[in-house]
Amino acid sequence: MTSPRKIRCAIYTRKSSEDGLDQDFNSLDAQFEACTAYIASQKHEGWKCLKERYDDGGKSGGTLERPALQRLLADIEAGRIDMVVVYKIDRLTRALSDFAKLVDQFEAAECSFVSVTQAFNTSSSMGRLTLNVLLSFAQFEREVTAERIRDKIAASKKKGLWMGGVPPLGYDPHPDKSRRELVLNEAEARTVRKIFALYDAHACLNVVTRKAEDGGLRSKHHHFSTGRQQGNRPFSRGQIYHILRNPTYLGRIRHKEKSFPGLHQAIIDQALWDKVQSKLESAAVRRRGVKTMYQKGAQTGAASLLGKFRDETGDMLTPSHSKKGNRRHRYYVSNRLVSGKPDPSGWRLPAKAFEAAVSTAVVEHLTAAANRHEVLVTEDLAELNEAAERTRRLASRIEQNGAGAAASLIDNGNLGKGCIQINLFPQALSQALEHSPSKLNSSLLHIKAPFHCRRRGAELKIIAGTVSPMPDKAMIRALRNAHAWVGQMKAGSSIREVVARAKKSESYVSRIILLAFLSPRIQKAIMDGTQPLSLTLETLVKSRIPRGWNDQETLFGFGPNS
Repeated sequence: MTSPRKIRCAIYTRKSSEDGLDQDFNSLDAQFEACTAYIASQKHEGWKCLKERYDDGGKSGGTLERPALQRLLADIEAGRIDMVVVYKIDRLTRALSDFAKLVDQFEAAECSFVSVTQAFNTSSSMGRLTLNVLLSFAQFEREVTAERIRDKIAASKKKGLWMGGVPPLGYDPHPDKSRRELVLNEAEARTVRKIFALYDAHACLNVVTRKAEDGGLRSKHHHFSTGRQQGNRPFSRGQIYHILRNPTYLGRIRHKEKSFPGLHQAIIDQALWDKVQSKLESAAVRRRGVKTMYQKGAQTGAASLLGKFRDETGDMLTPSHSKKGNRRHRYYVSNRLVSGKPDPSGWRLPAKAFEAAVSTAVVEHLTAAANRHEVLVTEDLAELNEAAERTRRLASRIEQNGAGAAASLIDNGNLGKGCIQINLFPQALSQALEHSPSKLNSSLLHIKAPFHCRRRGAELKIIAGTVSPMPDKAMIRALRNAHAWVGQMKAGSSIREVVARAKKSESYVSRIILLAFLSPRIQKAIMDGTQPLSLTLETLVKSRIPRGWNDQETLFGFGPNS
């Protein structure tokens, strides 16, 4: 008689709160003991408990981002676990959608799942059906609990209670933890009053930000219970704006779009609050055509496209800069990056290249419209020819003067992956072409062009509009070196002699020399600069280049030969 197959069992335990975890025998230990006993009862089936524990203490079941769970999933994927044992299914997850993902991962690794107290497992279709039903109720319970909590918070805020979190600058939590209200921090309150007074005097966030830094004003210094510290830094422009818009300083408690009278003392009186809010709103809706100090600066090229473009999330692209030695490098960045928080989806574009790309897209659009005689909506041939000629002259001026000349024509624009959209001002364009706005062809006002970013080492190249050949000097130099080194080896030189002659490392020469064996089509494209945007020198040296030319062309984005 053959012995049963060994089934390696891992026990996963979880507790939502940290209460009681410091006890000698806590909830995690109780779950582990119950699961261990269950595994022991299945010894005749070949079950064996692994020594490693997967405990998540103080972790919610509403997310899969739990350290022990991630370790468990990694070990399952590595093939080290055959069975996952839990006390109850909601210890693993409380969300039906997350459970579906986990079951898919388990099945892909041929791993089963057992709940000790609910007496079923996912090795059968009936067990999976029962599990889905139970998880539906668990998710329903979680959502109802969340609704109750939200309703309680809303009701408490209507009574003017502070419902926790990091208190705003100027306030501290009440020393009596049973009292849900804020108490005044006089030292910080003076900082808040200075910020309001500065904006009332200057009505400009940039000026207030500079003067606040010059005056030594600092953000709130907060100590978390974990020991982490936050704040005590110069204010950013966004932080200043948030303070000026926060009704807490008027003695109110905000809940979503509404605010209610709070139990705490106000820092700002109603008259100053109203004046500041009026000035903020006026700054946000300045009449078009009225040149602000920023627009005047834009015409000089300081930030020609300020306030005109948004990224694919709707976030405004904001001018920024950095200094390296005596050189000042300008950028347009997604506004959320200005606060310093990392966000991989944010854009950070070199200003000069971005402005050139935008002006190129506008020039190409106007020129194409002029060539197609699609500037005006009219059947008068003489008028069409005159408008086309004026459009060409306008495009020529923009091409000569750059984004500064195009900025006055641009109303707004959006960036997306591989695409840029630009909307032009009808009034500004009609004035430049000396025609009534009603006569302009509607297609002239909307531009949609390709937009690509290509990284070359530390440099970011931006390409918009028609993609013209762009020979990559680094790739061409590497390709030439590869052929030269192959030629030396054909003449009888060893790889060591080639390395010594090139004064490069052996690793570098070994990677670059493979470029000599690329397909003729790829090599010609590199020399002409017509290679796909995704094909860079870094891509080539890091890829495992296939031997077959067709395989190489498929790998590096070359379509089938025509």
